[in-house]
Amino acid sequence: MIKRLARCVREYKWAALGSPICMIGEVTMEIFIPLVLAELLRQGIEPGYMPAVWKFGGLLALCALCSLLFGVASAFFAAYASTGFARNLRHDMFAKVQTYDFSNIDKFSTSSIVTRLTSDVATLQMTFQMSIRMIFRTPVMLVMALIMAFRISPRLSVIYCITLPLLAFGLFLLIRLVHPIFERVFKTYDKLNNVVQENVRGIRVVKSFVREQKETEKFDETSNAIYKDFTKAERIMAFNNPLMQFAVYTSIIVISYLGAKLVVGGQIDTPALTAMFTYTSQILMGLMMMSMVFVMFTMSRAPMQRAYELLTEEPALQSPENPVMEVADGSVDFENVSFRYSKTADRNALDGINLHIDAGMTVGILGVTGSSKSTLVQLIPRLYDATEGTVKVGGVDVRNYDIHALRDAVSMVLQKNVLFSGTIKDNLRWGNPDATDEEMIKACRLACAHDFISGFPDGYDTHIEQGGTNVSGGQKQRLCIARALLKKPKILILDDSTSAVDTHTDAMIRKAFAQEIPGTTKLIIAQRVASVQEADLILVIDGGRIAAQGTHDQLLQTSEIYREVFESQVKGGEE
Repeated sequence: MIKRLARCVREYKWAALGSPICMIGEVTMEIFIPLVLAELLRQGIEPGYMPAVWKFGGLLALCALCSLLFGVASAFFAAYASTGFARNLRHDMFAKVQTYDFSNIDKFSTSSIVTRLTSDVATLQMTFQMSIRMIFRTPVMLVMALIMAFRISPRLSVIYCITLPLLAFGLFLLIRLVHPIFERVFKTYDKLNNVVQENVRGIRVVKSFVREQKETEKFDETSNAIYKDFTKAERIMAFNNPLMQFAVYTSIIVISYLGAKLVVGGQIDTPALTAMFTYTSQILMGLMMMSMVFVMFTMSRAPMQRAYELLTEEPALQSPENPVMEVADGSVDFENVSFRYSKTADRNALDGINLHIDAGMTVGILGVTGSSKSTLVQLIPRLYDATEGTVKVGGVDVRNYDIHALRDAVSMVLQKNVLFSGTIKDNLRWGNPDATDEEMIKACRLACAHDFISGFPDGYDTHIEQGGTNVSGGQKQRLCIARALLKKPKILILDDSTSAVDTHTDAMIRKAFAQEIPGTTKLIIAQRVASVQEADLILVIDGGRIAAQGTHDQLLQTSEIYREVFESQVKGGEE
């Protein structure tokens, strides 16, 4: 896990290495200072010899200056490397998410992915910055201070051999208790993000139903859960500081008592004892830093695992080794196709589908809500793979195509139409980045979008707000249809994509399709019979099966479901 995350350092390796190197230089100077101070006391101050005072005083000032410079350089390199690491980590995680299929997204959930890309990365950045400084500074300072203390007095230094293992054992117990709490906290962060996303996205619904108070209570409930978990974790980690201080001050008291006896007995002089106290303070600082590192690693262990999961998740759908790179035509075949969304599902979403669609045909798809109409068409661009059977496009199994080549040949306008912040031109060019203005205007005319775009003061340069909130539902649908047409696809799938437009506009769009793109295979999912009754083939889906298929006239004679839907809509229209 750490090895995979460490690969995100990349071009910032020199800074990541420079920080601990400078830190070692700083620690070396700090370790050297007590020795110089002891000599200053021994050779200069006690005998009153001024040349020695100037000599060792100057050396002491030089050591302090070098320590300062090394510390500043280490802090700069650590900050530079950690921000670069976070940048690369976010890039790698986001790029990995872009390769995911629908099933991968369903596994993590949108709110969890957002949390991992934001707060989790921020925690890891802080941990990385601290670790490349402290993870080297702490052991180096402890080891060097202990070595120097043993050189001064092995008898006094034995106390560290007792207190340090006890302190390490106490820290281990604290980590064991706190880690499960932090794991729970970051999962609760996912829930909090989900609440915020839902609320902001559906703010119009919240206000129209006057549910602000209820949504605030839901947010407070999740936020309080995070507060309680963090409070509990901090309460446990609060034992860290008293435990460390107990160990250190116990060492100081014992060293003071035993050191005084050794000084009186002439086995050690006062400057050496002074240096011993300085090294004890440095060991104290080292232990404080060690405890901070342990706390940070305990907090970041869960984010590390979550980031690693995102980076190592493999897309469920991948291109074969020698893929077919070109789709011959828009013909579609379903051969004994069954599909279920997960292995644990109780039943198939699609069951025993057999279907042949010639290139250029217009196919209408009708069915009640939940009959798996959308599931059927999502197998064509291989958004999901069939559980059983074969789906073919252009006479080739979709699993033999390069995924990008296949999806480039299929344009799909989903039920939930999505526009991105930017101009209308920016959104249209999602379909074809190199599209000319003339091509965009032609696509918009086919989708009956050109007239309302021309009515905007800025025309095609009109800015679209996030989610397309400044255009109506019907306008959004027509812009999405135009965007799909710009791909010049061999297969065009409209998944209930004209539900928000009036019947006249719907008829004009279908007429334009028939006249302008006759060679494109068109699959139209609709709730209105009028939207599909002129299709070459109409499928009636019921319970994941094709209940009936044929033309409008044939289905009126042979399909009771189709006839009921048609008559209810005709009578409703007459009334």
